[in-house]
Parts: sequence; structure tokens; C-alpha cells
Amino acid sequence: MNNPCQTSLFYPVGECPTKSVAPDLDSYDHILVAFSGGKDSMACLLHLLELGVSRKRMELWHHRIDGADGALMDWPVTEGYCSAIAAHFGLPIFFSWKDGGFEQEMLRDHSPTAPIHFEAPDGLHTVGGLGPQGTRHKFPQVSGNLAVRWCSAYLKIDVAAAAIRNDPRFAGKRTLMITGERAEESPGRARYATFEAHKADRRAGKALRHVDHWRPVHAWAEAEIWDIIRRHKVNPHPAYWLGFGRVSCMKCIFGSPNQWASIHALDPNGLRTIAQYEEIFGVTIHRAQSVMERANQGQAYPMVSSKWRDIAMRKRYSEPVLLEHWEYPDGAFGESVGPT
Repeated sequence: MNNPCQTSLFYPVGECPTKSVAPDLDSYDHILVAFSGGKDSMACLLHLLELGVSRKRMELWHHRIDGADGALMDWPVTEGYCSAIAAHFGLPIFFSWKDGGFEQEMLRDHSPTAPIHFEAPDGLHTVGGLGPQGTRHKFPQVSGNLAVRWCSAYLKIDVAAAAIRNDPRFAGKRTLMITGERAEESPGRARYATFEAHKADRRAGKALRHVDHWRPVHAWAEAEIWDIIRRHKVNPHPAYWLGFGRVSCMKCIFGSPNQWASIHALDPNGLRTIAQYEEIFGVTIHRAQSVMERANQGQAYPMVSSKWRDIAMRKRYSEPVLLEHWEYPDGAFGESVGPT
């Protein structure tokens, strides 16, 4: 079901809208919002609230890129920020992760991919870890191909699918997974379907697990994303205040020279660890250049507020969720380097 306009269950016959038309949200038992804390997932959440979706059927899902205790790639503050957003809007938030996160997956050496842990209303579940052996010993490749850009596939997409498949509360139910990819981000993402069956869907199987995947902001421009955040006066993720135009991993493999220079200013020890791994593997992230070379070529964002530098680099988030006097952060409409 790659074209949502082919079924009258979701759109009136003869209509094929490009945006702002939702599937029948009242038909779902569970609505799961993949929530990174970035502007696009925030826009998804706020859009659902504007559509009047019952908060009793909504929950936020956040994938811990670095696992439960790691600190290699992601912003330290992200989990605390996401938890604060969930608490403010009265929504449950469930975390999921692979053992050892990004680092353990990267260091695989004739071993299976690690087990997955996911939170649910009835507690913590653990699945997997017994698959075929494999070896990586290099960073994900800067590519639109998820087979080689394994960070998205193994640490986000597959983790969410495993959680849905292995949680019995989704059996015999209708579930909608919400993600925030936008066509404007890249030619590859422009080809994504706005609505389709999720990879965890088994509506014809024994479990009768009906799972759809909707990208509600796929056709939105960045101006529309910031506009809905402005209307609700939500305080953006600290990375935006520091000048980053996109909130993914702090040390995203797609980082530009300016972003790597900014990482060097924020977390020199963390950047040094990335560079050391490049030397150990004999393969750099950007192939032709090391992260240190790229950082030296770039110019760090101004980061005029030391307040936001400190906030971004700690785990606890205690800033206001809403701002009485909202203004665009420095990263709005700024450099936004990501998947192709």
C-alpha cells in the first residue's frame, strides 16, 4: 500500500492531497510517535494534538542511539529533553536500545548483533542477540543506502520493529507508527511513501497485527515545521540554540566541516575518540578526509550563549518546555546536513 490515494479508507474517493490530510486516526488503538527531540518529530507530535488525537492512545518512542549507558555519538541532553516534553504534554514515553548501542554494533567482530531492549507499560523486554555472526569495524557509510548506513537501520528502524513484533499488546490491534521524514530534506526522502504498511505489520498473519506507517509532515517545508513549533511556543532542543540546523546524533556521520568544528568546540574529547576509531579501522567516516581534517576546515558556530553549551552537554534537562516570548533559535533555517 505505497500510495495512500489508492484506498478510500483513508482519503475520499477522487482526492489525492499532498499534505495535512490524516488517515482515520480514530480507527487506531495505538499511535506511536518516533520522537528524536528534533524539529520534525516535534512537528508530528504537535500536528497530532492539533488534529485532536486522544492522548490516551498516543505514546512517544525514543531510541537510545548509544544504548543505556554509552556516550559516543548522541547529545547528552536529548533523553532528558524528550522526557520533559512527554511530561509536559501528559504522554508516556518509552525508550528502546541495543546493548552497547552504536559503539558495540560498530565494533562487532565475528559476533551477532546485540540484543534489543524496549520499555512497555508492563515493564522491560529483551529480544534478539542470537542472529548470524558479522563483522563491521568501521563507521556507517555516508549513503542513502540503509544496508551500509547501518546506524539508522540497526539502531532505530529495526529496534522499533522488534518492539512492535514482540509486545503482545499490539496483537489483534490497529497501530499507527508516526515518523518525521520530509521530502524537502533530500531526493531520497522525497521518494518515501507518505502512508504505507509498516515493516512490523502482520495483518494477515496469526497475530492479526495491523501496523501502518504515516509520515504526516512529509510534504511540509521547514518554514511550516518552525511555524507549528512557534504557535505552541515549544522551547526547541538545545542543539538548535547552538546553531545546528538538524538534531540527529550530535556526531552525525553526515556532519559538515562547520558541524565537526562545532563538535570540537563542544566536546574535544568526544571528537578525539571518533578520530582514534578512524585510525584503528583504517577507514574514515568521510573516506577522503578524517573528522579532524574536516573540523580544521570548518568554522564553529558562534554559540554565543555558554548557557546552552552547558545545557546541551549534560543529561538533565530543567529548562522551560514552553517559552513566553518565543523566538527562532540560531539553527532555524541553518545548515541542515543529513541523509541523502
